[in-house]
Amino acid sequence: MNQAPASLPSAQERNWAVGAHLSALLGLVTGIGCILGPLIVWLVKKDEMPFVNDQGKEALNFQITVFLAAIVCMILMLVAIGFLLLLVLGLADLVFIIIAAVKASEGVAYRYPLNLRLIK
Repeated sequence: MNQAPASLPSAQERNWAVGAHLSALLGLVTGIGCILGPLIVWLVKKDEMPFVNDQGKEALNFQITVFLAAIVCMILMLVAIGFLLLLVLGLADLVFIIIAAVKASEGVAYRYPLNLRLIK
């Protein structure tokens, strides 16, 4: 039997959590922005909004994971498979960011698959 959450995060918390996830899209423009966006949102709001603390860490950890996987893909470009893997990684990153943002807007704590949870 599923239990409903005790209370949903406030609209402001949900908006900041969505921002933490979507700020990773800055990486498409700046390269390293994929890590900086979630990091900045998490650092600014982690002490005052528990939901943003949780989702900011999740977004940051996932973007660190994607960044490390991208480095591996770049190395694998020496044997040609890296080009395809980097494309798949980019598409997966985009899809998971969108799913996470939608879930956060609903007040659901999203967990990315295959995420290295380096920041606890």
